[in-house]
Amino acid sequence: MPTLKTTLEQWRVLQAIVEHGGYAQAAEALHRSQSSISYMVARLQEQVGVQLLAMEGRKARLTESGKALLAQAVDLLNDAAKLEQRAAQLEHGWEAEVRLVVDAALPTPLLLDALAQFTRVAGQTRLQLTEVVLSGAEEALAGQRADVLVGTRVPAGYLGNLLLDVDFIAVAHPSHTLHRLGRELDGDDLRREMQVVLRDSGTVNPRDEGWLGSAQRWTVSSLETSAAMVADGLGFAWLPRHLIQRRLDEGALWPLPLSEGRIRRVSLYLTFGSQEGAGPAARQLAQVLHQSAQAYAASAANALR
Repeated sequence: MPTLKTTLEQWRVLQAIVEHGGYAQAAEALHRSQSSISYMVARLQEQVGVQLLAMEGRKARLTESGKALLAQAVDLLNDAAKLEQRAAQLEHGWEAEVRLVVDAALPTPLLLDALAQFTRVAGQTRLQLTEVVLSGAEEALAGQRADVLVGTRVPAGYLGNLLLDVDFIAVAHPSHTLHRLGRELDGDDLRREMQVVLRDSGTVNPRDEGWLGSAQRWTVSSLETSAAMVADGLGFAWLPRHLIQRRLDEGALWPLPLSEGRIRRVSLYLTFGSQEGAGPAARQLAQVLHQSAQAYAASAANALR
């Protein structure tokens, strides 16, 4: 094994100087003396054999060599932090808190069943639950705000498993103009009517999904609001079957007789925020979510027979 000349602490000091803009600011942030900060950086530059920092007035800036080396060092610092976090988990057992992020399309009864099971085996673990729409799931992962995620996609660089398929049905109020046509519908019929669509909760790279061909659209932030508006005759929409099944059974909503696209199937995937560092509580939560999803899917299939 090669002998290391530098330490992670030296690189952490260099990172602090860059982030905070100078030696004095880094010393304050790290609760060290400015002289010790200066010594560590000078020693680091001596050990690597290249200049890492250059002063511009009172501002410390990285040289090109410094940028290249610090970029790799940051990866090492992050890995070290993950290693220490994992060690703490092993020392103290289950995580004190698990952050669960779910797409709004996940059926609420399924979620509640899974959480009830989770509470029985992990009652000491706090839970933070966040509901998102479309790209909001990927943003939660990218921002490291999720330990367990249920979303419509598995982001690049992550591994995930299929949790559940959700059917979205095109529907409108029985008295809606589209139903009064009394025939099979196509895209031209839909384009002339108001469509109610769901807003992407993501802000970095928001995206659209499904048919969005209507000239006039109302955009809302929740599926429940969308269902209420459609049930009140204000437009048409594709809505999750589980959310509107009661209204379908009661005749408050009718499926649109489309020639194509009556049902749009959306797959939900379960992904860990950290594949390597997922703790026992996060893995237990994932397990009960899969169990509840299987039971929910079986129950829904029986109900449709």
